[in-house]
Amino acid sequence: MDPELAAMVPLLPRLDLADVAASRALLTDGASAMGELGDRSWEQTVTVSDRLVPGPQGAPDVAVRIYDPAGPRPRAGLVYFHGGAFVLGEIELFDNTCGGYAASGDLVVVSVGYRLAPEHPFPAGAEDCYAALVWTAANAAELGIDSSRIAVGGASAGGGLAAATALMARDRSGPHVAFQLLNYPVLDDRMETPSVRAFVDTPLWDSRNTRLMWELYLGADRGEAPVYAAPARASDLTGLPPAYVLTCELDPLRDEGIGYALRLLQAGVPVELHNVGGTFHGFDAFPAAVSRAAAAEQVGALRRALGQPAGAGD
Repeated sequence: MDPELAAMVPLLPRLDLADVAASRALLTDGASAMGELGDRSWEQTVTVSDRLVPGPQGAPDVAVRIYDPAGPRPRAGLVYFHGGAFVLGEIELFDNTCGGYAASGDLVVVSVGYRLAPEHPFPAGAEDCYAALVWTAANAAELGIDSSRIAVGGASAGGGLAAATALMARDRSGPHVAFQLLNYPVLDDRMETPSVRAFVDTPLWDSRNTRLMWELYLGADRGEAPVYAAPARASDLTGLPPAYVLTCELDPLRDEGIGYALRLLQAGVPVELHNVGGTFHGFDAFPAAVSRAAAAEQVGALRRALGQPAGAGD
């Protein structure tokens, strides 16, 4: 394990999705503490605003938070879906992630507050994410976004939702998606990979929580998961947008991310795949050199894919 990350492991709490309420409180407290430690220099150049946008037909409006960097328009956009195992998290906890993307990548970021399971199981959250993409594309001019340069992205469950949203946009002849940013994504409910079998006691996330996550998202008697719940089940990956896929060496989800990236490549989709050695699921939330390097790398990938001028250090 990366030495800086290893030094933090004894301080990390144990997340247990068997108690959703306690897990939500744990994530909120932890994310708030990390937010206080994080670099908030992005606030000097990024304007933040909150909106309610139309949700799926017959469903409530969807909350979004918009991060708009100062400078000329139009610019590229990123519709971002936060992590949290489909059952945890809220927009406010990911301010530093989205603000950092906006400032460093010169992007308008639309962060989506999708409905959470188990109160709102699949397909509620996935459909909220797609509705937010549709709204962003339809209102691109108002937002100062070039509609031909909109990416989707997220981490963990948010990465899975980004992959699902890209599939929906393709299958429904929806908005053009120029790029997908998939950070240690949740993609496969079958839990048959070597990594998910091996990593039963890894920091922050393990195979037991992976099983509980799928039960909460899909229901204990779920049967075969739909493609938009588990994108790894999609038989056809042709025609999807280029992708950046990040996986962590010590993560139960490692192999499904690598497998999805390989299948995208085999389907003719350009992919940049990075497996980060010595890291565990969610490592980039912690102040370590490997985390800073990963963040800079993602910004570089977004800039290259979306035609943004290179920033300092790219």
